[in-house]
Amino acid sequence: MRRAVRPITVRQEAVLAVIRSSLAEHGHGPTVREIGARVGLSSTSSVAHQLGRLEAQGLIA
Repeated sequence: MRRAVRPITVRQEAVLAVIRSSLAEHGHGPTVREIGARVGLSSTSSVAHQLGRLEAQGLIA
């Protein structure tokens, strides 16, 4: 049985926006710390969790 895909959260959308912006401006993705600073997450673990959720949904690799 397949799991239903949840819509992404506002925070996850912000993380995606930071990644897209960094790719467009610099040609590479941001660091975990850069993502955290730009979306208001001080814990790298919290950023890693958000990245893991996005990866599980197939939005990033």
